[in-house]
Amino acid sequence: MEQQSLSLRTVPAWFVVLPDTDAAAPLARAALPHAHRTLCHASGRPWIVGRWAPDAMTVGGHGSTRVAVTGEHAVTPRQAARAAAAVTRAGSLGALDRAADWPGSFHLMASGPGGVRVQGCAVGLRRVFHTTAGRVGVAADRADVLAELVGAGLDEGRVALTMLTPGTPYPWAGSPLWRGLLAVPGGHSLTVCPDGRARTARWWSPPDPVLSLAEGAVLLRDALAEAVAIRTRGHGPVSTDLGGLDSTAVCCTAVRGGAEVVAYTAALHDTAGDDVYWAERTVRALDGVEHHVVPAGDVALTFDGIDALTDILDTPSIITVDRNRRMGIVERAAARGSRLHFTGLGGDELLAGTPARLHALLLTRPRTAVRSVRGYAAKYQWSRRGTLRQLLDRRPYRSWIDRVARDLTAPPAAEDEPLLDWSVPPRMPPWATDDAVATVRELLRADGPVRPRGRNHGEHRELVAMDGISQWARHIGQMAAPLGIAVSAPYYDARVIGAALAVRPSERITPWRYKPLIVEAMRGIVPETSRTRATKANATFEEEAGLRGHRRSLLALCEDARLARLGLVDGRVLRDWCRRFLPAETESGLLHPTISCEVWLRSRELTPSPATVKGR
Repeated sequence: MEQQSLSLRTVPAWFVVLPDTDAAAPLARAALPHAHRTLCHASGRPWIVGRWAPDAMTVGGHGSTRVAVTGEHAVTPRQAARAAAAVTRAGSLGALDRAADWPGSFHLMASGPGGVRVQGCAVGLRRVFHTTAGRVGVAADRADVLAELVGAGLDEGRVALTMLTPGTPYPWAGSPLWRGLLAVPGGHSLTVCPDGRARTARWWSPPDPVLSLAEGAVLLRDALAEAVAIRTRGHGPVSTDLGGLDSTAVCCTAVRGGAEVVAYTAALHDTAGDDVYWAERTVRALDGVEHHVVPAGDVALTFDGIDALTDILDTPSIITVDRNRRMGIVERAAARGSRLHFTGLGGDELLAGTPARLHALLLTRPRTAVRSVRGYAAKYQWSRRGTLRQLLDRRPYRSWIDRVARDLTAPPAAEDEPLLDWSVPPRMPPWATDDAVATVRELLRADGPVRPRGRNHGEHRELVAMDGISQWARHIGQMAAPLGIAVSAPYYDARVIGAALAVRPSERITPWRYKPLIVEAMRGIVPETSRTRATKANATFEEEAGLRGHRRSLLALCEDARLARLGLVDGRVLRDWCRRFLPAETESGLLHPTISCEVWLRSRELTPSPATVKGR
């Protein structure tokens, strides 16, 4: 029974959204003993039940319509009431698409004509999960809380999917691992009717990329400044990562906006890493920034503590293998007194983009596309044959998924494989059992028509990458919540994403310049001594040294592996791999999805303890 209420009892912040019907009363009764707060429909029935800080939910109403907002935003109760009034006048929850077009990153919920509506953000940072219990539709912001509430069982097939490397393809990536639970896609809302029917509808779409670099730079600078100001307003000191160009832009935007900033830079074990050099140049040119450099010897390596983690995440997360390294700065910031920590996550996929955009550009601007293809081919040493094959391949996304299903046990793509296809084709790892491979193949083939995330190869790859990496930020936030500190990733705000994607790909993405859009947008914000930095550190050394240094912890996870119990992993093969030397750039990464899933399965066996909600 304890395991069935692990997250309900332990997680410090969650909410469940119920429709306005007596049939939802059993679900409300199941949730209320674990909840600290309740909001009600106009009828008096429970609407939103859960745990959140006293000031974390903004609510407004008009007539029988209610609107609630939680997350990072500047919405006032009066604005929420105006949105509720717009819904009442229109007689439709769809009126929120215009009436609630607010900046920030938040969950939006409404009770009104036709049922209840709930939505997250444009990508995977703020998610919504839903299911039907009996004939009652119910939604929540965490999959584990929802699964416990309705008594859903583990879906072994979905667990098998999580072992795909370098990642599970869209739309299966990030799916909840319980039977009957579904995830609302990014940029979509969920409406649950009183009779239990649920439907999703798109509320956000990427813009047409028609702006020049100069126009887009102004738009991006303003959107990022707005995103940062929304979060820093009313705060005391805020903390930030200060490492690469993306986090530097966020840090400097906060400083220019008048925030009291405490910046942290982690030194790399690899002496070629230059984050500290550039961070110190930046800080010297700014006024009043408190800067802390974490010595390389104090930075955890990959796989540190991997057999002793106790985070309660609602889905497995690749970030688990780097948990202690990623959380080191957040923990220091929380101890310093920060209640808000900025990260630059999101900048890579948004600002560097993907060469796969050339796939569509070839049809509209062939000369520009060919020139860029030659540049990328030279830069990454792509073969001419492979480049032409991918560039001229016009087969639909469903065809690509079919090929992935067919080739699950084929050798992985070569290191010099061009990046122009729908994605890097994932593979099952060598330790996956025949049953696991067969299950994944069946799941990939059984879902009928599968549409891509974007309108073309490039837009698809960028949005899928944002969905995936934004969940890293989401899971870091779940890890940080017990410390009373929120982790903020402003690059995932819909307005910031829209500003960047509105720029013509031929100007935003180029082999000739490093992230030209943010470089132009940060004129006058990031000091000139570091604005045009064109290097990016990586953690290859941390990966290889971590594998050597924490091999015993990895082998401990292989003992009585939960994935082996499920019949998905051959424990002997997995142990053999963990004993080997594995190059970080190729084979070591094969372990990440499997190890992350194993840690997650073990975390579901922890003994729950009551959680307290700390203010944000």
